[in-house]
Amino acid sequence: MLYPELFKALEAVRWNMEKDIPWDRFDASKLSDEQAKTIKMNAITEWAALPATEMFLRDNRHDSDFSAFMSVWFFEEQKHALVLMEYLRRFRPELLPTEAELHAVRFEFDPAPPLETLMLHFCGEIRLNHWYRCAAEWHTEPVIQQIYKTLAQDEARHGGAYLRYMKRALQEAGDTARAAFAKIGVLMASAKRTQQALHPTNLHVNEALFPNDTIQSRTPEPGWLENWLDSQIKFDSVWESKVVDRILHNLSLLFEHSFASVQDLNRFRKDALARVAKLTGVEQSAQTA
Repeated sequence: MLYPELFKALEAVRWNMEKDIPWDRFDASKLSDEQAKTIKMNAITEWAALPATEMFLRDNRHDSDFSAFMSVWFFEEQKHALVLMEYLRRFRPELLPTEAELHAVRFEFDPAPPLETLMLHFCGEIRLNHWYRCAAEWHTEPVIQQIYKTLAQDEARHGGAYLRYMKRALQEAGDTARAAFAKIGVLMASAKRTQQALHPTNLHVNEALFPNDTIQSRTPEPGWLENWLDSQIKFDSVWESKVVDRILHNLSLLFEHSFASVQDLNRFRKDALARVAKLTGVEQSAQTA
């Protein structure tokens, strides 16, 4: 099992909200209304770990190890929402999210293949790590800068934990896992070709509720994320290239195959799919023989 080891590792580096956040360094003159409003939206977005955890537990009932790890991931992600809300409670209480605003992002996700979902959230952690690092540079108030740096480190560790489960999946499912991971990797590393931000909270997850079936669509300002990225923190092509490079680097290590571009990864995906199709065909032939 991976859970006991991951629990121990994450417990050893867990930060304390009272002791490790420099609340006494707050400088009101360095926090604009524009910046404060984005903190509220990120707090609501982080609250969406709640429905994501419910999805993970439902779709991974076959995997008690991974489901147990969700106790750690869920705790730390909800702590992200809490520290952002604590910042607002202390310094901009009029912007503190209401319980109704938080509850609005809790809704049921349609069932999805566990391997694809695992890879989607692995990429999401990489992307969020870079978003928060960029946000820390955009903000000018020292306490929120430290908070975003702290959250970015958590997201990187979460990505590392997901990667451990992806390695295990390769041992158990072989080319089926390779094809699933490569498929989502191609999608999540192709943000330059899309208008929307490629993150789990910005993807459609409930067909019956479409188009109001993304986390972002259910926030008080559905278009805030793109504006935050494009016009405020300015998450530009240089930052996006860092995300793509990190995804390709990790998949190169995971698959023991070098990927210099998304096109290389897509070719690998097609080869893995072909092997899966061939194996499936052989198995079907054996069953009908």
